[in-house]
Amino acid sequence: MQRIAITGATGYIGGRLIPRLLECGYSIRCLVRTPAKLAGRSWAGLPEVEIVTTDLGDADSIATGLAGCSAAYYLVHSMTSAGADYAKRDNELAANFAQAAQLAGVGRIIYLGGLGETGAGLSEHLASRREVEEALGSGGVPVTVLRAAMIIGSGSASFEILRYLVERLPVMVTPKWVSTRCQPIAVRNVIGYLVGALDKAETAGHVYDIGGPEALRYREIMRIMAEELGLRARWVIPVPVLTPRLSSYWIHLVTPLSHDIAKPLAEGLKNPVVCREDAITRVIPQQLLSVREAIRAALVKVADHQVETSWQMAGPIPGDPDWAGGTVFRDAREIVIAAPAAAVFRAVCHIGGGHGWYAADWLWQIRGWMDKLAGGPGLRRGRRDPESVAYGEALDFWRVVGIERDLRLTLRAEMKLPGEALLEFRIESTGPSQCTLRQTALFHPRGLLGLLYWYAVVPLHHVVFRGMLRGIRSEAVRLAAAGAG
Repeated sequence: MQRIAITGATGYIGGRLIPRLLECGYSIRCLVRTPAKLAGRSWAGLPEVEIVTTDLGDADSIATGLAGCSAAYYLVHSMTSAGADYAKRDNELAANFAQAAQLAGVGRIIYLGGLGETGAGLSEHLASRREVEEALGSGGVPVTVLRAAMIIGSGSASFEILRYLVERLPVMVTPKWVSTRCQPIAVRNVIGYLVGALDKAETAGHVYDIGGPEALRYREIMRIMAEELGLRARWVIPVPVLTPRLSSYWIHLVTPLSHDIAKPLAEGLKNPVVCREDAITRVIPQQLLSVREAIRAALVKVADHQVETSWQMAGPIPGDPDWAGGTVFRDAREIVIAAPAAAVFRAVCHIGGGHGWYAADWLWQIRGWMDKLAGGPGLRRGRRDPESVAYGEALDFWRVVGIERDLRLTLRAEMKLPGEALLEFRIESTGPSQCTLRQTALFHPRGLLGLLYWYAVVPLHHVVFRGMLRGIRSEAVRLAAAGAG
């Protein structure tokens, strides 16, 4: 059984690729920074899967992780974690990986890059993908490069931008890039090519453009999205004065994507991203979905709550703040619930997304809009699945940083704050059908503004947090009565 190394296993593509490789009979070694982020994946506990803590900034650490692997997928992108320096960071990590792969005796590297004409006109985002290709090849290990444009699939960043813009804006004043041509590809076809490249030894050392069967202008893709959503035709008005930079701020306000992610994506929209050759279709033949078919398949997954992975799942989770030093404000409450721990835990895990926050949802909505205007994520990130949560997942503008089934859920605030905040729920069984739920909000302020913020929101806690506890109690009792705990 060949052992295959995967970087980016916690990300959008990596999380979908691994189950397909397992189905093909490969053994997988996931090289990850935070192993806990894979704890909720159905395949993480399989004997064919190893999860190895790896620092991609350290060539020796990578070489140890790659030892004994016949091939490695490089699916890492620093855009969600390194801010404005992502291009430099990506180049450094790729060079480290190339050196480590050569030391470990890896036979080949497979990399998913970006489409776009070569030359000086590329956006920083697409130019960075080209630099990564070169860096991965610097160690002498053969590299297979697959270059893709917009990837359409439930949970992908491109799909989320498209869906939210079309859903929320019946009239769009846009930059002239809406007339740029693009050749989208369905995520299932991307995975098909990634798996197929591993099976086909002749792909080693080659670069392939991958895309769906049609190249369309962005405004045409928006039209198809509106039709598949059952909406009236959107008015798209291109104007020359709107730059991609200004567009990124608009994308940030209307969609779940942060400005840091929206900016490089928006700037990349000025480049035509169309396949210049189709050799991959003969080497790895498969049924390619049209843009309409890809959008329809993704919308079905969203409607059925079967989003396998999401763009939000990638990126680092910083360590817990040092709550021992300085001023730490605490708001602690508890409530007795006549339901077993499993039902209470499930009710707690329902918070966020379409479920809301059990009380004063209008206040949460106002706070979400304030956060978006300040450059934060707001509430539009929602949640990947309406029932289950896992370590590292987003719940609106919170992130799951601690989870113990039927015992604890800890959330870190990712909204714009003058300090650091945690919200924790702990469940203590006091009988076969009774629990005490303890809810604790912690806030570590930064400077005078942090102090003023805490005292400004404290009066609202009585409404928000007390109402939340009562709502959780009602939901837990309902779940217990229905036998769903």
